[in-house]
Amino acid sequence: MKIEQIYTGCLAEAAYYIESDGEVAIIDPLRETRPYTDRVDADQAQIKYIFETHFHADFVSGHIDLAAKTGATIVFGPTAQPNYPAHIAADGEEFSVGKITIRVLHTPGHTMESSTFLLLDETGKATAIFTGDTLFIGDVGRPDLAVKSDLTREDLAGYLYDSLHQKIMTLPNEVIVYPGHGAGSACGKNMSKETTDTLGNQKLFNYALRAQSKADFIQDVTAGLKTPPQYFPKNAVLNKMGYGNIDDVMQQGSRALSPAAFEAAANEENALILDVRDAPTFASGFIPNAINIGLDGQFAGWVGTLITDLKQPLLLVTSEGQQEEAVLRLARVGYDNCIGYLNGGMTAWIASGRAVDTITSIPAETFAARFESNPGLPVLDVRRKSEYDSEHVLGVENLPLESLNDNMARIDRTKTYYVHCAGGYRSMIALSILKARGYDNLIDVAGGFAALKATDKLPLTDYVCPTTLL
Repeated sequence: MKIEQIYTGCLAEAAYYIESDGEVAIIDPLRETRPYTDRVDADQAQIKYIFETHFHADFVSGHIDLAAKTGATIVFGPTAQPNYPAHIAADGEEFSVGKITIRVLHTPGHTMESSTFLLLDETGKATAIFTGDTLFIGDVGRPDLAVKSDLTREDLAGYLYDSLHQKIMTLPNEVIVYPGHGAGSACGKNMSKETTDTLGNQKLFNYALRAQSKADFIQDVTAGLKTPPQYFPKNAVLNKMGYGNIDDVMQQGSRALSPAAFEAAANEENALILDVRDAPTFASGFIPNAINIGLDGQFAGWVGTLITDLKQPLLLVTSEGQQEEAVLRLARVGYDNCIGYLNGGMTAWIASGRAVDTITSIPAETFAARFESNPGLPVLDVRRKSEYDSEHVLGVENLPLESLNDNMARIDRTKTYYVHCAGGYRSMIALSILKARGYDNLIDVAGGFAALKATDKLPLTDYVCPTTLL
């Protein structure tokens, strides 16, 4: 028997490859199919089942394409109603994979169709559970992401409590927990960086499993939940209803366009130019009106937060050789309408004589000197409110990146704004959006708050400044 966790850090997502005696089960695959088919070929095995723990909200699963390519059966737990062929398992139903058995445990709460898959080894011993978003290491799934549910988050949290206490915590302590996500995912709020653990350890150290009562549990898991990114319910619908073929999406998005063809497509298709290069490179020269969301950061999450239309035509500007990676990462969160990339990148664009824009960036030391002589400088701190509340430069305004589009009118076009985040990634996104909206008096503070704090020249505060823009 082989159990392999296939972890994708940029999404904090774990898929699973389970092989026994030439038969394979895949759990919660990502959009691309090759990581799974390549492993099958290497093992000279065959995928028999594709198990889906639930209709995922934070990514588009690859179960439909993988089933079409391999002939494997898609399996959901009870109450799931997908719009494509799949086996809807009964609670407790068992599936043989080579010499092992996988038993379906219906564990509603994160969503009502959520299920956990219990692996029984060759001897019938309970060995591992694949919990999806029901149980994480250090946390449990948030109970507010169900698609079109009439249940409140408190109702779902109650179901989750029952699922954990009746189906999961009754299992032996030595059972290994294989969750669907790790730290960095928005599907929970307290996830560990560890991506596996024993159930016994989780009973001891997971705050949600140590709740004294059902009422305490409901209060604990619903407290402090932030509004999920706007693309979450849209991805859940895609996973339920179906989506386009990944090979077609990759072929369309990987079209190499000359500067002339790129410019024409931007105008004719009303396409958004998405520049995925790193922040300093983008600042030094970019196509006017391009939006910068770098591949080197939380790319998929910020695309999904800031680009509200999954069908928005997209044109890519990338560093050399990054175009396919960018198209794939977009597809993983449902952005399938990439129509090509700039062949030769900015070098080709500049050589063609077309217009180039830049963003002024200054070191933290330079900003500190200016702020010391003029404490009234307009400054936008685009970190999350929780980061700002923890510590910030005294007197600056907080305008979190995720709410920038809704608060654009509050920014005075006649002022010159200095913009920073924690390290420089988010501030460049914000600056590019403001530039595209016609705000020209902007200066980036390189290195963000970390660099500002390191100067030891700025007044810092650990309480909320009254000038916060929500």
